[in-house]
Amino acid sequence: MKVLKTSDKNFQNEFQELLNRGKVDISNVENIVREIINEVKKEGNKALFRHIAKFDNWTPSKNEDLEISKDEMKKAYENLDDDLKKALHLAYDRIKTYHQKQLPKSWIDFEENGTILGQKVTPVSRAGVYVPGGKAFYPSSLLMNVIPAIVAGVKEIIVTTPVIENKPNELLLAALYICGAPKTYKVGGASAIAALAYGTESIPKVDVITGPGNIFVATAKKLVYGDVNIDMIAGPSEIGIIADSTARADYVAIDLLSQAEHDEMASSILITDNEPLAVKTLEEIEKFLEELERKEIASKSIRQRGAIIITKNIKEAISLMNEIAPEHLEILTKNPFELLPFIKNAGAIFLGEYTPEPIGDYIAGPNHTLPTGGTAKFYSPLNVEVFMKKSSIISFSKQAIDEMGESCALLAKTEGLTAHQKSVLQRLK
Repeated sequence: MKVLKTSDKNFQNEFQELLNRGKVDISNVENIVREIINEVKKEGNKALFRHIAKFDNWTPSKNEDLEISKDEMKKAYENLDDDLKKALHLAYDRIKTYHQKQLPKSWIDFEENGTILGQKVTPVSRAGVYVPGGKAFYPSSLLMNVIPAIVAGVKEIIVTTPVIENKPNELLLAALYICGAPKTYKVGGASAIAALAYGTESIPKVDVITGPGNIFVATAKKLVYGDVNIDMIAGPSEIGIIADSTARADYVAIDLLSQAEHDEMASSILITDNEPLAVKTLEEIEKFLEELERKEIASKSIRQRGAIIITKNIKEAISLMNEIAPEHLEILTKNPFELLPFIKNAGAIFLGEYTPEPIGDYIAGPNHTLPTGGTAKFYSPLNVEVFMKKSSIISFSKQAIDEMGESCALLAKTEGLTAHQKSVLQRLK
């Protein structure tokens, strides 16, 4: 794990590497993904069958084999351990309550001259949700993507997920049942994204695609964007922590590892003005690593992509973290809320020592689908508005066009758009 000091001569070069952490070269996979998309567009289910046989080790024999039945979901839910049921329902309720507060409103404003202006908010007709599967299963990702679509009022939600050897994960099936048993298809990777974007004999075309995935999924989403909307191009997970001398090193260490265990490419970055905390954190990381089931992944991530930066003061720490713009940001200082006004760039902000990042992953309520790789500088977490669209409402009265028509016609004339000009003047005659 790199340990850097802002006073070091080569600090800026080392820091630039951290800023470039999210840069992923997709050129090696782009042609492969483009070919997969074209095959699905041309051949539909036939291509899906071939891709499933190749990547997921089973072969559907008929179109109906692609869909997971509602009975399977219900059975999995009924067989679920009571404590897991309770945890899933707790997560569902909190996520739904939070996202209900995000709902935008339609509005209409009446002006004295008879002008009516407004906004009409409408959910998309059909949303596609991709849920990763393979190395691991993430029911939490299902909840975080499906629930905002439900809250937005989307009538038809289509879920796709890879199912290795045609054996769906029972916990994922139970989570699907809790979400109202949306139509779910056993298709993964770039093939699933293509099917959602363009439709096949079994899978209907959607208006927006959300959900995380590997580089093939991310590349596919990038390539189909424009034909459908997408949530974001997500990269490897990451966490940033700002901590002072009051922070507990064991909390800091395990929170850094909570992201490192996701992926060898995950980034875990601590910025502190307290060098003893940095030293103690390194010691605690080594202790915790021995206890982790995903030790090999976490070790590689923390050693190759992890960093500790020692600053002159907390003000400098905040400035550097705003440049990093992390997906998750924990503030472990004496008075974390005092720092909040100065945080400009972060996907989600966790305040205080009793708010570890995993609380946000599962049960806090805000969405855990967050901008990565520094894109928090201009992008937001997944939210209900991704599943909605806005239409402007405009209605002018005779009085209103008489008052403003000449100005409108003049602007049109200035831009050389004669038909625009005459369209207005015709009504002033």
